[in-house]
Amino acid sequence: MGITKSHIFTVKENKLAKYAKALGHPARISILKLLAKKQACVCGDIVDELPLSQSTVSQHLKELKEAGLIKGDIEGASVCYCIDEKEWKNAQASINQLFDSYKDKVGSCC
Repeated sequence: MGITKSHIFTVKENKLAKYAKALGHPARISILKLLAKKQACVCGDIVDELPLSQSTVSQHLKELKEAGLIKGDIEGASVCYCIDEKEWKNAQASINQLFDSYKDKVGSCC
């Protein structure tokens, strides 16, 4: 795998890219929607809600957790997941800043 050169970009740009990567798969979007809807920690229910295998769901949960969008606590033999409220708001602000940076200029492009 090639070198990403992420060090040449700002911390904010790298963080936004991390959020975007986490949001870049429909299964992860589905997991986030499920967790946001429940607004509570969800344990084994995630696999029951999706047409995916346990291992696939686990991999997507790992990606979301690495991006900071969710957090998980070990309870016995299972891990319970929920939205990380602070990172969720940071992601929302970062994405909004990106989209807000574009100013409509009617007729100024292509």
